[in-house]
Amino acid sequence: MKEENIGKFHSVRTKLFATIVMVFMCILIVVVLMNSVILKTFYTISKVQTIKRVYFQLNQYYQGKEDDGKILNLEEELEKVATRNEFDIIIKTDTNLVSYTTDKNFLNAARKIEVIQSYMKADREDNEILYKAKNVTIQIAKDEKTELNYLLLTGILDNDYQLYIRMPIASIDESVRISNNLLVAIGIITVIISAFLASYISRKFTNPILELDDIAKNVANLDFSKKYRISDTEDEINRLGKSINTMSDKLETTINQLRRNNSQLEKDIQEKSKIDEMRQQFISDVSHELKTPIALIQGYAEGLKENVNTDEESRQFYVDVILDETNKMDVLVKQLLELMKLENEKREFSDKEFNLAELIEETIRKSQVILQEQEIQVKFDPTKDRMVYADSFYVEQVFNNYFTNAIKNCEKSDGEKYIEISFKEKKGKLRVFVFNTGKNIAEDDLDRIWRRFYKADTSRNRENGGSGIGLSLVKAIMENYGNAYGVENQYNGVEFFFDINTKPKKKKD
Repeated sequence: MKEENIGKFHSVRTKLFATIVMVFMCILIVVVLMNSVILKTFYTISKVQTIKRVYFQLNQYYQGKEDDGKILNLEEELEKVATRNEFDIIIKTDTNLVSYTTDKNFLNAARKIEVIQSYMKADREDNEILYKAKNVTIQIAKDEKTELNYLLLTGILDNDYQLYIRMPIASIDESVRISNNLLVAIGIITVIISAFLASYISRKFTNPILELDDIAKNVANLDFSKKYRISDTEDEINRLGKSINTMSDKLETTINQLRRNNSQLEKDIQEKSKIDEMRQQFISDVSHELKTPIALIQGYAEGLKENVNTDEESRQFYVDVILDETNKMDVLVKQLLELMKLENEKREFSDKEFNLAELIEETIRKSQVILQEQEIQVKFDPTKDRMVYADSFYVEQVFNNYFTNAIKNCEKSDGEKYIEISFKEKKGKLRVFVFNTGKNIAEDDLDRIWRRFYKADTSRNRENGGSGIGLSLVKAIMENYGNAYGVENQYNGVEFFFDINTKPKKKKD
């Protein structure tokens, strides 16, 4: 909470708001100070000029001169001036008689002019002289009885009349005070208004900055979804927003490209690693599986060379064994190469629609001799078409491996010995079942039989045992198609199954 408050205090909005309010307050303080200092001075100078003008007007009047071609009405003019400026005016003749006064109270004081002159002397050291000429002095004098300051003119007219004009300074101070109070009131209202204006202006300025800050944070977190809303105004913030949008777009493009390149690189590394593993596995498998046939070929070849058997029938047997083992090695190597391609997803399928029932029927027909020899009955109904969509070559390999495996392991159970081929239709797929009567597969071997070269029945000889790659090929083909496969023990035998598509797969966008 403390850090959040510090952050708010140091935000641009707060600083801008505080700056605008402080500027208004400083202006107000300066205006009040200037009003207190300058207004009083200006007001005093203005009154001094008015008093001087009255003095010169009186001189003109007593000299019989006109003002702008008009004869002055002295009393009327003096009354106006006195009323307008709050002057007290006394004119005393050279015989010490009061010729004119604006205030009866002041008249009583004028009769005692000697007393007045005693506490308002023109030459007092504490009196501030504002203007001094040959016959006139204007000063600020203090009435010691009332303790009031006055603006006082004492002068002698050209006709030797004495003129006294005074004005209380308190009125000037009161005017300044009232003016300052008014300014303060106006200032307070102005500050309040300025606070609202500052808040509005600061929001107007800082909201785009805050929006840009959020966008920058999102970009820092690699989120490029948010963009700055460009306005019609061509100011600095708008240009900054355009630059950030451009930077965000370029960063997004660059990072996406880097991700794609990185993904491709990882894929290439994994593929290379997989290829290396498969190469090592291939060498290991070939070395392991070819040892026996190579040893047999070598042994029988040496026997032929040394004429171990001189009769033609024995030599022919040796040759047949060598050819048989050679054919087995050829088949084994081809199967291993095919398995490697399938496991590395390097084999492309030529999928098309065909009748699976016809393929199965042809496979059964080719195996009729061995089926009859082993007295195995095949239960299959070829009359109903089973249209599927796949590569018939690989589907034939899958089914042929299942069917061959079923023939090898088919035994009597409950007095019956048969292989049954059945189907089950699902949404977009057809499941093919190949069942044979006989012994169950051990539970531990149900997952292992899909491994290459794994043989559950270790007692089988080389002639009937097979290469051990058939079910590995089934697994690789089915995984390339993404279809299910498997094996289940039944009460009287074993049932293998695999799924095949009945229609083309929808392409992903």
